[in-house]
Amino acid sequence: MSAREELAGVLVFDSSVLQKQPNLPTEFIWQHGDLVSDQQDELNEPLIDLNGFLKGDEVETAHAAQLIGAACLNHGFFQVTNHGVDASLIRAAHQEIGTIFKLPLDKKLSVRRQPGGVSGYSCAHADRFSSKLPWKETFSFGYHGNDSHPIVVDYFKHFLGEDFQPTGWVYQRYCEEMRRLSLQIFELLAVSLGVDRFHYRRFFEDGSSIMRCNNYPPCNNSGLTLGTGPHCDPTSLTILHQDEVGGLQVFANNKWQAIRPRPDAFVINVGDTFMALSNGKCKSCMHRAVVNRERERRSLVFFVCPKEDKVVRPPQDLVCREGPRKYPDFTWSDLLEFTQNYYRADVATLQSFIQWLLSSKTI
Repeated sequence: MSAREELAGVLVFDSSVLQKQPNLPTEFIWQHGDLVSDQQDELNEPLIDLNGFLKGDEVETAHAAQLIGAACLNHGFFQVTNHGVDASLIRAAHQEIGTIFKLPLDKKLSVRRQPGGVSGYSCAHADRFSSKLPWKETFSFGYHGNDSHPIVVDYFKHFLGEDFQPTGWVYQRYCEEMRRLSLQIFELLAVSLGVDRFHYRRFFEDGSSIMRCNNYPPCNNSGLTLGTGPHCDPTSLTILHQDEVGGLQVFANNKWQAIRPRPDAFVINVGDTFMALSNGKCKSCMHRAVVNRERERRSLVFFVCPKEDKVVRPPQDLVCREGPRKYPDFTWSDLLEFTQNYYRADVATLQSFIQWLLSSKTI
């Protein structure tokens, strides 16, 4: 099988074949300015213990909100411990990543993500882009918080077969826990912003989120490529659990800094949509993922999004206090359409989207 084999117009990402090539295919080579040039310092992001908050301790809740608020004013990244998610569930979710990505290539390609969609298998996002491809493969699926039906289980059974029902149940439970955790984080964000504690929780309770499993194979030419390019998340909140290999880096304080992997913690970061919901007070920060020359890296990512037709606007009392409005009203479906069909997410996604939105309304 050729490393540059194409199936139905999509470049196939088969790392076992690509690793044997003397040169890295040009599609995976990134510009020098995007690449890792030296050893990165670690980001001194807050490590927030949620135990007191979950027990209803108001002093500890205020302290956690203060730490989150300070992080969001700067770079929007923090980690949380004592979050209430069972460690065995996290381990199971990581193990099932291998179950998915060790499937035969033709099976994975049979469930590849369709243009404009968010669910399915993606090999280096080659279905969307032709250059600066990320050195990774992903498997994504949707999760709706107000749906009593086990939609994740149904997705796995329908697209991968009955044998994947146990895998579906692992991710069903994992998504349910991520939803619970996200709503709690939204409470703390509201407290940090000085608005009604339950404002954002209510806004996201019927949300439509995206779960993604990432697999970053080792790469002999890791200095020439990236696992994920520099970008800000267009979604509202990202909850990440990375394995011990690490590779997540944040551009903060005018330099790239690494996020240390912590098996007992989740990395949380603000996305563009929540930046708009906070009228720009909470920062959506540029980040990237690097690949390892010798070791495979895996991560679990839960992208928290509002219901597609919800109007994204900050609370009125926040605008009155911190105004004027920095962004016009929009819906998550508008931003999702923009990033899936017209724009490759980068550091300027939100600003570019607003320009596109305003120009489309004037046509």
